[in-house]
Amino acid sequence: MVVTVAVNERCTGEGGCLWLYPLPEWEKLEQTIIKLPTLNKAAGKLKRFLIGNASECEIDSQGRLLLPEKLRTSAAMDKKIMLVGQLNKFELWNEAAWNSKEQDWMDSDDTEGVEELGNLSF
Repeated sequence: MVVTVAVNERCTGEGGCLWLYPLPEWEKLEQTIIKLPTLNKAAGKLKRFLIGNASECEIDSQGRLLLPEKLRTSAAMDKKIMLVGQLNKFELWNEAAWNSKEQDWMDSDDTEGVEELGNLSF
């Protein structure tokens, strides 16, 4: 199995997250990004940051994923990590950062974006 690992600027800015995409999902993302306008500064920044820092990683026979040092360092990865499913990708968090962030989310009464959820029900 091949996965593509990309640093997530918002997560690392908040404390230690990498995005892990299975190859078919990464290829879909690439097709979306390639259509962005070349002269748009935000699109250029996204391409340089996301594509430029992505790395294809193999999972070994024991199920381990060897992350490049640059990505491990940027997301403050150590021996304790959390793998969090996010539908079409996974987030890989430093465990301490995840626990802190999870507590922040639980304690927050942030309502930003609530109206965008519309009639979502469980």
